[in-house]
Amino acid sequence: MDQAAGLRQWASQQATGSSGCPAHVIETLVALAREETSGGAAAAASAPGPARSARHAAGPDADAGATTLLVIGLPERHLERVRGLLAHWQQRGRRWVGDPGQWRLVPVAAESPHLPLLAEQQSHWALWVEADAEAFRRTWRLLLALAERAGPRRLLLVHPPGIDRRGLLDNLQQAAAHYLGIQLVVLA
Repeated sequence: MDQAAGLRQWASQQATGSSGCPAHVIETLVALAREETSGGAAAAASAPGPARSARHAAGPDADAGATTLLVIGLPERHLERVRGLLAHWQQRGRRWVGDPGQWRLVPVAAESPHLPLLAEQQSHWALWVEADAEAFRRTWRLLLALAERAGPRRLLLVHPPGIDRRGLLDNLQQAAAHYLGIQLVVLA
């Protein structure tokens, strides 16, 4: 089955009941499926490297330069914290961030029944980590859920600025790689 057919099948299943997945995620995936069947993907595929994947992931309704970042572990009402972190990284010279306002942030629940499909279709994932006493335990549970549900295997670790890499972030990165085969990219 090709990618577009899988997305159409999944979208038609969503029309019959509650999906547990945010509506804008479903809309983006449906738009992506329509783009691929209408030939829009051929134009996007001709673009070079990251620009192609950014347009491809964002779908036809997104800005041409936008990159979709699916975020686990942070409710939609707090997604601006991730945008703030992107702005922080951009100010610190991380040129890959570009314009923080051009990132399309999409919250995804680790318990979503659509996680395997999303992991297969989307390439930009992030995992939010708080800086509190329960952060390791809470994040580890999210990582276990991702591993059990065939979620993404590579995620950008996003967190409030100022967290030292040594300790929490290194421990999460090493444990995820060793026990779950999940790669966490740490930029602290």
